[in-house]
Amino acid sequence: QVQLVGSGGGLVQPGGSLRLSCAASGSIFSISTMGWYRQAPGKQRDLVAAITSGGTTNYADSVKGRFTISRDNAKNTVYLQMNSLAPEDTAVYYCNAEIRTRVLGSIIGPYDYWGQGTQVTVSS
Repeated sequence: QVQLVGSGGGLVQPGGSLRLSCAASGSIFSISTMGWYRQAPGKQRDLVAAITSGGTTNYADSVKGRFTISRDNAKNTVYLQMNSLAPEDTAVYYCNAEIRTRVLGSIIGPYDYWGQGTQVTVSS
């Protein structure tokens, strides 16, 4: 009933930029925190950045000053602007959202929802 669809990944040279987008759709009542995680081959999935509905942000130390998370509450969409990309940023990036939904007249949640993942490769 709720879908998160991410886009914007690809191949970029070191020092380049990419912008990821993730839109939530379905029987949404409200969305609290939205975020981006990443998972490199053989590693665990780690938080990259998160943003609350009020706009408070949180970043992993490794991306501070290079990545910027933002959201458009009217569009239920979260963005990740990635600048000064480095090979160690190569990973599958997943969007995440804490969502309350409408089900048969009731409000349930919040529950965690995940996007399908988008590959980001930084290589020359």
